[in-house]
Amino acid sequence: MIVLGPGQLKQIADAAESAYPGECCGLLVGHPLGADQILVTRVVESRNVAADVGGAGGDRDRFEVDPEVRLRLMREIEGGEERIVGLYHSHPDHPAQPSSRDLDGAFEPELVWLITAVESGQAVHTTAHVLDEAGRQFREIPLRTSDWKPYPAREPPRPAAANP
Repeated sequence: MIVLGPGQLKQIADAAESAYPGECCGLLVGHPLGADQILVTRVVESRNVAADVGGAGGDRDRFEVDPEVRLRLMREIEGGEERIVGLYHSHPDHPAQPSSRDLDGAFEPELVWLITAVESGQAVHTTAHVLDEAGRQFREIPLRTSDWKPYPAREPPRPAAANP
């Protein structure tokens, strides 16, 4: 499971909407919370350098995080508790599911991929994914915001007393 602050999720949605009809991208910084959880401590936006390729607007259906942003971030967090735990990007007018192009570009199995679907300029859904152990396909993992709380529950009904 990956846990983000509600403001972080909004930051990603805002970036996705601003980049539309192109893709936004960036990095997620954080640390593990136990064996099965990752806490995102900050979201680092990046220019989509793939958009710079191919002239007028670039390649609309792919992304590449600016290597300068990543290198600067790696130097900044070196020796501390934080690390790069994932990346995010948007899918303009496509579902928040990894594409075959995403799979082809996934070479770091330890990173979580957040994907935000943007329909007609509005961010509508964000999902989280990791590569399986063989690196052959993505699998979805739970995504929660830090303000999430379990749903309230009722006490179970008591069995009716038997009539004598």
